[in-house]
Amino acid sequence: MTLAIEVKQMHKRFGALQALCGVDLEIGTGEFFALLGPNGAGKTTLINIIAGLTLASSGSARVMGYDVVADYREARRMLGVVPQELVFDPFFTVRETLAIQSGYYGLKNNGSWIEEIIHHLDLTDKADANMRTLSGGMKRRVLVAQALVHKPPVIVLDEPTAGVDVELRQALWHFIKQLNRNGHTIVLTTHYLEEAEALCTRVAMLKQGNIVAFDSIKNLVNSISGCSVRLRLSPDTLPLPLQPLLSSHEDGYCILAIGEYSQLENVMAALRMADVQVLEMQVLQPDLEEVFVKIMGHTENPQPVSR
Repeated sequence: MTLAIEVKQMHKRFGALQALCGVDLEIGTGEFFALLGPNGAGKTTLINIIAGLTLASSGSARVMGYDVVADYREARRMLGVVPQELVFDPFFTVRETLAIQSGYYGLKNNGSWIEEIIHHLDLTDKADANMRTLSGGMKRRVLVAQALVHKPPVIVLDEPTAGVDVELRQALWHFIKQLNRNGHTIVLTTHYLEEAEALCTRVAMLKQGNIVAFDSIKNLVNSISGCSVRLRLSPDTLPLPLQPLLSSHEDGYCILAIGEYSQLENVMAALRMADVQVLEMQVLQPDLEEVFVKIMGHTENPQPVSR
């Protein structure tokens, strides 16, 4: 089966900076995939190489089987990218912008699809408005529309919900999930890890140009043993026997790290013995954010993981 994206031994150097260090990556057709990492990890550099905006120092990348250098026309037709920056032409309306984008790909009679995109992204009321008059959130919607105008099978979303309101975020994800159900491959970069956990099935984590984790989100989350319990107590004093379990104490809440659920009874017994009342209690399961923090904190000198 043809891979949606295939990257082999990708290196990229900017002067003295090694931005990518031999990255290998395979993303299957129809996946909803997360590419995560701190600022400066190399995510946008990798996306720019795949999109043909930057040349790699060495290595190769393919989109739907097409080499991004040797078969650049076909590779770019296979890919739609929503950039992190708000880049737009201020002299055209929304509808004109999308029509011009269609022309870049040699598409004629694309009006019906353009109108469908405008409708799904809730841009109907702004379709004839000049781009420079739109709010930041509306401009973000137009960038998504531009990436979809040629119906690419692979869509890359680079921080698509950065700085947008909740309503737009929900509408955008509803539309993107529908595209994924229809067979489109979605690659997402985001600092909102709860979005990645809710939407994606697999994830690659980058640090200092290396992939330091590559697995399903389920496997990564399950790799963290134990859970935490969040307590608000009266009086707000943790009994001495429980203090070794304390992982944080802030805003009137104690967070205790416990190895297994059976320890909850020991926690409650210690609180009863100390005559401490539980006002609130919440059991916290491991999540992708906890995995991310753990992996990034434990990879001071990151080495590529095997895939």
